[in-house]
Amino acid sequence: MILPWPLRRRALQSWFGFEIHSTAKIGLSWVFPANLVMGPNTKIDHFVVAVHLNRIVMHDHAIIGRSNWITGFETNSTSMHFKHQTDRQAVLIMKEHSAITKKHHIDCTSAIEIGKFTTVAGYNSQLLTHSIDVFENRQHSAPITIGDYCFIGTNVTVLGGAVLPSFCVLGAKSLLNKPFESEWTLYGGVPAKELKKISRDAKYFHRLDGFVY
Repeated sequence: MILPWPLRRRALQSWFGFEIHSTAKIGLSWVFPANLVMGPNTKIDHFVVAVHLNRIVMHDHAIIGRSNWITGFETNSTSMHFKHQTDRQAVLIMKEHSAITKKHHIDCTSAIEIGKFTTVAGYNSQLLTHSIDVFENRQHSAPITIGDYCFIGTNVTVLGGAVLPSFCVLGAKSLLNKPFESEWTLYGGVPAKELKKISRDAKYFHRLDGFVY
């Protein structure tokens, strides 16, 4: 923690086998998945906790902001939890220029994929891939998929099995609890539903730089 970042990067690569590009950076955070891949110009900001995952992959210019809590349940665990899910992957994949802003809870018990140029915006959102199956009386998980060029508003909940298609907006305080298919759509509400179509001329969906000034 107290070493300069270039020395910490080398130590993480040498001791843990992480793949961290020379232009990538991790702040004062506790980031220890089983495997970490950070591409060019990626960043994990200060006070992030990311543990108990099989893998985190961050493609070019992907950013995890300050004070995010990212957890999972590794597939090599000896626990009886999720033993019925033999193909489960506890991974977080962030495509090019995607961003998770501040103070969110990302549960990667099952895979979460965030598409390119997508923003998980605001504060206090929860992406939760696991829960209790009350019919089978056991823990169960399902992946979450968020498409390209999406905008996720503040303080939302996204549950396992949900899909937000590319070029879509999920309104603030919404609950996304199932897969949707229609692109160029504003979804919102509890539970979320299609509210209206989005103009294809909206500049957010055509930007070449993930950061919005």
